[in-house]
Parts: sequence; structure tokens; C-alpha cells
Amino acid sequence: MKNFFQSGFTLLELMIVIAIMGIMAAMAVPSYQTYMAQRRLNGAARQVMSDLMAARMKAIAQNNEFKVFFPGSHSGALSGNHQYQILDDDDDDGASSTDEAIEIKDIQTNYTDVTMNANNNPVFSPKGTATNLATVTLSNSRGSKNVSIAITGRVKIE
Repeated sequence: MKNFFQSGFTLLELMIVIAIMGIMAAMAVPSYQTYMAQRRLNGAARQVMSDLMAARMKAIAQNNEFKVFFPGSHSGALSGNHQYQILDDDDDDGASSTDEAIEIKDIQTNYTDVTMNANNNPVFSPKGTATNLATVTLSNSRGSKNVSIAITGRVKIE
């Protein structure tokens, strides 16, 4: 009589492993979605902060004012509560002219569920200081973050 050893898994064992993996995945998905919403909010705040810092640096380098228009404090060509404009104000009049560069940024390109509102439109001077001090509030399902501009031109996330 020959003695054969069988190797492998039975169908029942495979079904049990698949069921356990399904239960674990179902428990992990809500945590992952919460985590991703927080990452999108943080990323949007960093994007706004870096764009404001870039506008300040360009104002110094080009020796003219840069103005940033946010939703809630500007009634221009912004659509919705997720776009903002950066104006290279060559003639320092606070308004866009045909020869001045306007850059429109949309945070929902990369951060789909984040919206924003601001209490003012900051202006960065050639000295690096800021006027029309503003606080930009970004929010989504995980809460909100504030990006503030100080009179010294410092931009920080609070």
C-alpha cells in the first residue's frame, strides 16, 4: 500500500482566508478615507502657502506689487470657492490691465474636496511686506486649516 502525502489547501480553507481578508478590508476602508481627507486638507494648505510665498518673492525680485484675489473677497473671474488669482501688478494700481500677468490657481485640481474662503486679498510690496492682511480658511470633511499672512509678509499655516 502506497502512502501519498497531499499538499496544498482545500477549498474550505481558501474560502475562510478570503472571508477574513474581506472583513479586514471592510474595517480598514473608513480609516483610510478619513486619512486621505486629512492629507488633502494639509496638501491644499501647503499649496496656498507656497503660492503666497512665491508671490511675495516675485514682488521682491520684480520690484512691483503682487496681489492675490481669493473667493469671498473678490467678485472677479473666480468660479466657485476653490480658485484664486495671483496678479503681477506692474503699474501698482491694484487692478488687472491687459499687459499684466494673471495666474489662476484651482486647488481642486489636486485636492478635490477642499474649499476655501478668505477675509481679504493680500498685496505683497517690493519690500516683502504685506498689506490687506488676510486669513485664508481651507476646509473639507476633516475640518479646517487657516493660512495667515502677517504684515511682515510671513505666511504660515495655523
